[in-house]
Amino acid sequence: MSYATPPGWYPDTGAPGLERWWDGTAWTAHTRPLAAAPQAPPPPAGFGPPSAPLPHRRGPHDGPTGGNRTRILAVTLSGALVLGAAVTGVILLGRDDDDGTTAAPTTTTSAQAPATSPAPAATSGGAPAPDADPAVLVDQLNGITLPVPEGWERPETNSARVPTIRTEQSYDCPGGSSFCYHGTISTHTAAGGDTPEEIAEADIATAADLAYEEDGIGRRLHGGIRTHKVLEARETAVAGRTGYLVRWQVTTGRGPGGYVQSLAFPSSVGSGAPVIVRFAFDAGVPDLPLSLMDTITRGIRPVGDSATSGGVGASVGP
Repeated sequence: MSYATPPGWYPDTGAPGLERWWDGTAWTAHTRPLAAAPQAPPPPAGFGPPSAPLPHRRGPHDGPTGGNRTRILAVTLSGALVLGAAVTGVILLGRDDDDGTTAAPTTTTSAQAPATSPAPAATSGGAPAPDADPAVLVDQLNGITLPVPEGWERPETNSARVPTIRTEQSYDCPGGSSFCYHGTISTHTAAGGDTPEEIAEADIATAADLAYEEDGIGRRLHGGIRTHKVLEARETAVAGRTGYLVRWQVTTGRGPGGYVQSLAFPSSVGSGAPVIVRFAFDAGVPDLPLSLMDTITRGIRPVGDSATSGGVGASVGP
């Protein structure tokens, strides 16, 4: 005659050194160290040892009956133990033994979103930046744009670090030691003066010196200025405002000399601080008639002028 295995502590073949409680029908989640257990009395006659956990290693939770119930109980217990270990790990990792501060816990995700390229920058309204048009020179500081004539370019950098356009082709300077451009135009914020006339009259000598006397680093690219002659000094309309221009012809120590012009007018942005536009054209260049100075002056517009897109651009010919 055979009998069911009675409840009791029995060696756990799935966890050496532990005993697990058999409730008479299934294994439970309760365990204890094998060494701490008192010597169990031999089973009564007619009773055999628990047969469920010994024949296999699937786990000590698969009793003779009720295996699914005990498996669920064991999984639940394991999940609780893992959660407790994770919380303990976060606390220990977040501790700073030096200054007593606690680092913020780090979270991870099972999947990482694919990286995307940054969207290109755009101005308000989604329109591209006005400076993207190669036919227009934009001076954001002074709030104006200038048309870029055909055969001219906007250099990415220049020694003066001001908005500048110049003829594309360069040549060896008459004074040597560098190369020059037949035509240059640059924009500046006026340093002082009460009226456009006063500003232009004071600036023309500076414009001439920088173009034909000495450049910004002290080189005399044209052998210096010998004489000059005033060609024009008059009021003119610029971007809808009253401005003033002064134009000189200069004779240089080397080369054919040239023409310089200082154009002063109030800005259309901010407080209306005066703006200066400096022109320098080499003499004797067919593509640089003095009328081109007047054409570019008429093409100056406020930034954002929708009627002309801020300038007439490449439609300005030599």
